[in-house]
Amino acid sequence: MAVERIGLPTKPGALPFAKAVKAGGFLYVSGQVPRDENGEIVYGTMLTQAKVALDNLKKIVEGAGYSMEDVIKVEAWIDDPRDFGDFNKVYAKYFSAEHAPARVTVQAKMMSDLRVEVACVAYKAE
Repeated sequence: MAVERIGLPTKPGALPFAKAVKAGGFLYVSGQVPRDENGEIVYGTMLTQAKVALDNLKKIVEGAGYSMEDVIKVEAWIDDPRDFGDFNKVYAKYFSAEHAPARVTVQAKMMSDLRVEVACVAYKAE
């Protein structure tokens, strides 16, 4: 089985992790936070941060040749459980009921005033 690492760090001293790893038909996407294309954190409400984080996740999934319908599991970490409803409003725009992935959502204390982080696993036959 071939392993392909996507989005390896290019800056000296950057943390050693890939944005995603393909292994067999699986794609493992690292946690995505609300960062813009310049790497700056996008502050704001859960609605804003969830959209940016899920947009980032989608870019990686699609850039690796998968679709959001190929996502089989999502892991989400939210800072404040009161934001759960707003997270779900945004999440529902990225995943249909017909192709709903398994999901874990937990409360976790975030860094840098982040409200959310999202990771996933996608699969399609090779």
